[in-house]
Amino acid sequence: MDPLTAAAASGLQARLDSLDLLANNLANASTGGYKADREFYSTYFSPDATGLDPTVGDSPVVEKRWTDFTQGPLLSTGNPTDLALSGAGFFAVNGPRGPLYTRNGSFRISPQGRLVTAEGYAVRLTTGQPLDLQPGAPLQISADGQVAQNGVPLGQLSLVNFKTPSDLTKSVGTYFENPDPKTMPPIAAAGVEVAQGKIESSNAQPAESAARLVMLLRHSEMLEHAIKIGADMNRQAVEEVARIAS
Repeated sequence: MDPLTAAAASGLQARLDSLDLLANNLANASTGGYKADREFYSTYFSPDATGLDPTVGDSPVVEKRWTDFTQGPLLSTGNPTDLALSGAGFFAVNGPRGPLYTRNGSFRISPQGRLVTAEGYAVRLTTGQPLDLQPGAPLQISADGQVAQNGVPLGQLSLVNFKTPSDLTKSVGTYFENPDPKTMPPIAAAGVEVAQGKIESSNAQPAESAARLVMLLRHSEMLEHAIKIGADMNRQAVEEVARIAS
């Protein structure tokens, strides 16, 4: 493959990878607590560029994905079991294989009287225990996560953070997993506040995503055109060689 076609094909693959990320962001633009995925670009030298000018065949790739943890807007719901975090941190919940962490505070009270996520995962207290509630009784949750019903304290929500949140891995939905709890234990979140009756909306903004979608589609069209030009040049070169040889 000639350097022009190799570079254009690599660029097109990078744009397709970016489109996958963008499509997932758009699909979750209305998902509470969702954190958008972004791409980090790098370059590599195509094997076809060996022995040539190092600027030829320099091909862009999406080296890795990263999660944008910027704060999403807080939306009022009036539901006392809806909770939003303002500041850096996560709610801790009991997942099927251990603790999970989320910014999605769209909670409910289970038939067993526990505060749980939409998937049924129990919300954790600082003691590691689930939060058991009295169904129907007024629920009060303070800014620091203290929970009470009818003036009776029930515990404090586990609000945690990590020294390097970027090392967390995305699980299903809006959950994050800690890949190495021994070397990266959760710590108490500092400066984070709980807002009762609110939900943090997704930080994947539809208008921004739509603008990026148009840009990526235009880039893809130009790269497809460059690949076609490269293919036409190769075809013409082969035909010329065959004509001269004959």
